[in-house]
Amino acid sequence: MTTPHPHPAAQPYPHHPAVSPYPPGYPPHPASYPYPYPPAAPARPRRVQAAPAGTAYHRLARTAAHRWWRPIVGTLLVLVGVGVLTVVLAVFWMIAAELAGRPDGPDGIPTFGPIADTGFLLASLAVMIPVILLAARWAQARPAGTVSSVTGRLRWRWLAVCLLLALPTVVLMIGGFAGLLALTGDWSADDEGVGWVGVRTFAISVVVLLALVPLQAAAEEYLCRGWLLQAVGAYLRSPWIAIVPQALIFAAAHGWGTRWGFADLVVFGLVTGWLTIRTGGLEAAIALHVVNNLVAMGLAAATGDLASDTTAADAPWQLLAVDLAVVVGYALLVNWLAARRRLAVTVPA
Repeated sequence: MTTPHPHPAAQPYPHHPAVSPYPPGYPPHPASYPYPYPPAAPARPRRVQAAPAGTAYHRLARTAAHRWWRPIVGTLLVLVGVGVLTVVLAVFWMIAAELAGRPDGPDGIPTFGPIADTGFLLASLAVMIPVILLAARWAQARPAGTVSSVTGRLRWRWLAVCLLLALPTVVLMIGGFAGLLALTGDWSADDEGVGWVGVRTFAISVVVLLALVPLQAAAEEYLCRGWLLQAVGAYLRSPWIAIVPQALIFAAAHGWGTRWGFADLVVFGLVTGWLTIRTGGLEAAIALHVVNNLVAMGLAAATGDLASDTTAADAPWQLLAVDLAVVVGYALLVNWLAARRRLAVTVPA
């Protein structure tokens, strides 16, 4: 019979001193380090910050990177940038006119004709878009797309839906305006200056307008319903306090014509500002502005009236009366449709 081995517990293994895994002279690591190397340095916070989930459109500039001076510096950057680009375009225009031997217009600026002059004016306004987007990223340290909507981009499908709704709205607006003018005896089809310009001239005008009017109208929306609305919203929570200043600036930027025209522009700015916040983006306002300008300028091109210096600020009371009903109706319809489609109106989670 063999003698059993003693139980392992009765013969403990000899104690071995701990051997350091690091070479001699390497600084010892605290016991809390789970691995034989120091922990990674804390990640540096990103310079560009987005607003948290649930943020309304007018508060998108209020991010973790927000400082009191950022909207002010950004606004100055927009003004300076747009001014510089406008001067650059004007210089090229002057040089081209000098080389082509073009005469000066009534305002002392060289003219290439009504169509080209209108195109230059539209292009000089369109340059605001890239400047505003860059100012949002550089001065406010937020994604440039947050000027477009709460999703950080322009929602093209929603824009297309709003364009379809804006077309009958503008047709009803112009038809109602013309009808009210006729009823009040302030307009007739025999007014001087109304006449067909011809197929070729009208076709060229349409091409220029289709290429540039959407950019011009969108630029005005990016400035007023976009940048200005969010610049005020960065300081104040109330949406109406943010809506009112941009509407007044929008009306003033069109010049002073009649008190009815100024009021009509203020109404447009107030309604589209409210609609921008309610839908979480600029698409509905851009759609109405683009279609309105295209139809109005298309009619002016058809009758040879593109060279007219008349603006929306010169509108009579009849247009204000029609717009109060039509524009508000458009806003209510779009707001209802946005709710039905469950459109994102705040920053998605």
